[in-house]
Amino acid sequence: QVQLEESGGGLVQPGGSLRLSCAVSGNVAGIKAMGWYRQAPGKQRELVAAITSGGTTTYADSVKGRFTISRDNTKTTYLQMNSLKPEDTAVYSCKVDGYWREYWGQGTQVTVSS
Repeated sequence: QVQLEESGGGLVQPGGSLRLSCAVSGNVAGIKAMGWYRQAPGKQRELVAAITSGGTTTYADSVKGRFTISRDNTKTTYLQMNSLKPEDTAVYSCKVDGYWREYWGQGTQVTVSS
């Protein structure tokens, strides 16, 4: 059974940093891409950043220059978030695009507040 385990969320002051991790367990055939999405209260879920199996990255305009997505192997991805703003507050979820289907994590809360 495939599971995505996210970690690294929490409370941070504006201007601070957090690093999210997403580790995939189980057999996922042909991972094409891994990504992070977020959903703030009352808003639609949005793509934050994604990285393909070839290493191509995509970022939302609102996080460019502040967030960095990376992978250290085929099944773990990270989201380094710097210069955090209150508007970054949301539940952050990891998504994996496998060959046959996509998988989602449970999400981790990120709160940016003084």
